[in-house]
Amino acid sequence: MDASQFAWTDFAGVLFDLDGVITPTAEVHEHAWGELFAGHNYTEADYLEYIDGKPRYDGVRSFLASRGLSLPDGTPEDPPGDDTVCGLGNRKNALFNEILERDGIAPYPGSQATLDLLEDTGVPSAIVSSSRNAVPVLAAAGLSDRFGIIIDGIVAANAGLNGKPAPDGYLLGAARLGTDPATTVVVEDAVSGVAAGAAGNFAVVIGVDRGAGPEALLTHGATFVVSDLDELLPR
Repeated sequence: MDASQFAWTDFAGVLFDLDGVITPTAEVHEHAWGELFAGHNYTEADYLEYIDGKPRYDGVRSFLASRGLSLPDGTPEDPPGDDTVCGLGNRKNALFNEILERDGIAPYPGSQATLDLLEDTGVPSAIVSSSRNAVPVLAAAGLSDRFGIIIDGIVAANAGLNGKPAPDGYLLGAARLGTDPATTVVVEDAVSGVAAGAAGNFAVVIGVDRGAGPEALLTHGATFVVSDLDELLPR
């Protein structure tokens, strides 16, 4: 299947990643990570290669490993700081929330139009995000009432799920949505996310290229790649 053959209404449900798919929060996350690792020659390429789509603490570990560094894990209750993986992750979260509160967020127009189409045609959808900030991000974007099912980093941790590229979050999302993966669409912008959709044997894994690159998304499991979801709207 390619983009020209795709129709949302051919499927039983849709599972959306949030950051970089529904909202441009990937930019806010990247900014926060950049502030966090400013002393380590951090670049946007580091975000895409080591952090994007992963649970926050995994992103910290992955980036540190890329620099030949390691820290004790600590615990999620660690205060924001530099002494543990969790402390660094919590510091990044504080930076993210400061930026979100200051600048706000709006959904991509093509994604908003897609959500409107799904609502109008009765195709159910859910959010599956590695972020622990999915609920406040959706609220900031005015989308709280659009998703009754949200599988975020908090839900994943409480359920003991493996993070992307493991398919656990998407499989739980489909189960709670009441759809079979074989008739469900996954929409992702991260390499780890399309790999998760492919590993879960979902019907279609749409890659949205917000910087990862079409080749990388296709190589890791995307069925096809678009630059924005407006490309898949009826004309």
